[in-house]
Amino acid sequence: MDPTARFSKRAEDYARARPSYPAAVIEVLQRECGLTPRATVADIGCGTGLLAKLFCDFGNTVIGVEPNADMREAAREYLASYPKFTIVDGRAETTSLPERSVDFIAAGQSAHWFEARATQSEFRRILRPDGWLALVWNDRRYGPAPFMVAYEELTQRFAREYAHVKALWDHQRLGELFGSENYRQASFEHLQRLDCEGLIRRILSASYMPGRDDAGFPSMMHAIRKLFEKYEQQGIVVVEYDTRVFYGRLQD
Repeated sequence: MDPTARFSKRAEDYARARPSYPAAVIEVLQRECGLTPRATVADIGCGTGLLAKLFCDFGNTVIGVEPNADMREAAREYLASYPKFTIVDGRAETTSLPERSVDFIAAGQSAHWFEARATQSEFRRILRPDGWLALVWNDRRYGPAPFMVAYEELTQRFAREYAHVKALWDHQRLGELFGSENYRQASFEHLQRLDCEGLIRRILSASYMPGRDDAGFPSMMHAIRKLFEKYEQQGIVVVEYDTRVFYGRLQD
């Protein structure tokens, strides 16, 4: 399935239940890459605007590039109060942005869907001299917390294409996007607290999980509720992530 269409029916769940990104991401980019509020940032595969908000809050001019109409509309609504945010129809390989028009390129969870070589060529075209690329995503932990182990077991039980999607998180792809292995990285613990509805929406936001119109949906919903009942404390479960930041300049 075309990766640009995978989330057409999942935008609301994505907007309401995917984890945010910690402010420590901005601190790293300030310290290591000289990011300032004056920089223009292109958020490629902007989705519902979760990563873009981090830069908007810092004061940047942010241009979201997103090929999916449902996701673009969700981002417009989510970031409507930020006058320095705009969003355009485009994809990583063909952003539609002018040549040498941005100081930073950022990408979140969408990065593993990019066609690496075509994307790097496009990034070279739109980045200004000495511009930076920063890839940021939240890696869900598979353990050792019992809830995280059970979450992964539920995912493997019901997911479609899970092995294929996991295989896309390949460090070789990072090297192809940056043009070498000379990028740097940082990692932070990140926690997401969810009630039962939030956990349901978080699981449904993944493109490899059954949708509401799939035959396996009722049994998955039953399993999610049982998972929540077993591990909730005061009506909340905690989903654990490692937020990873890969940053560098594009290499020849």
